Amino acid sequence: MKSDLTKILETKLIREPDVFYFKLDSPAIARKAKPGQFVIIRLNEQGERIPLSLADINPDEGTISLIVMAVGKTTAEFVELKTGDDISDVCGPLGQPTHIEKLGKVIVSGGGFGVAPLFPIARAFKAAGNEVVCVMGARSSDLLIYEDEMQTVCDRVLVTTDDGSKGTKGVVTVALEEELKKGDTDLVICVGPAIMMKFVAFTTKNYNVKTMVSLNPIMVDGSGMCGACRVSVGGETKFACTDGPEFDGHQVDWDLLMSRQKMYLSEEKESFEAWKARHAHMLETS
Repeated sequence: MKSDLTKILETKLIREPDVFYFKLDSPAIARKAKPGQFVIIRLNEQGERIPLSLADINPDEGTISLIVMAVGKTTAEFVELKTGDDISDVCGPLGQPTHIEKLGKVIVSGGGFGVAPLFPIARAFKAAGNEVVCVMGARSSDLLIYEDEMQTVCDRVLVTTDDGSKGTKGVVTVALEEELKKGDTDLVICVGPAIMMKFVAFTTKNYNVKTMVSLNPIMVDGSGMCGACRVSVGGETKFACTDGPEFDGHQVDWDLLMSRQKMYLSEEKESFEAWKARHAHMLETS
């Protein structure tokens, strides 16, 4: 479904200086969306289309929530929007939802702002009667997000930081492996940077634990028409937009995924730098 104009109902900075929360008035999408799905937004008629995971879905309110990190031109434009502003296009829900069922013990593992889309997934698994453990990590404590939110839907939340400033010192696989050693994990779901998901999958494979990862390749139309988001899973070509975004982490060709993610880095940098220069000039002359 597509809404022509979508109003921003709430914005807030959740991590200095560049990670923001947005609640959008989108009743049609909120009625249909499920945990694990995503939307594609276009800020204005001249804007590019970017995919964003759903950080929350509230069909009763008719709202969806997004977490946006300003890392390029469009996301930098996005985080400047305020409550009451309109977004030109919000298309969704897209992708296949997370398969929710009662399994026993489910670990949700997230890195950086990848923890946010795990929130509705963890809540759904908990509602289905599972024990849900969250293993979340960041480089340092000031880069952690959604710890409080995950506490409300998980039985336990385990925090890791690379520098040891909070929780266990080390990457997420350190705490994850301690849980896996107990031998009672039925499923791991991971969202985060590709390199983190790769090593989570490598770790769980040693314990023969099914692992689903949410892939984030380059994406354009989100409908399977352009093929930009193609990934290799189990030796077969899949489209993250229609077949995913979740796939068996033990079957993903991680090297191919990460090489494709870097295809347009120079163009993305050039576009972002040009926007920053124009934006700075506009502020100086306003």
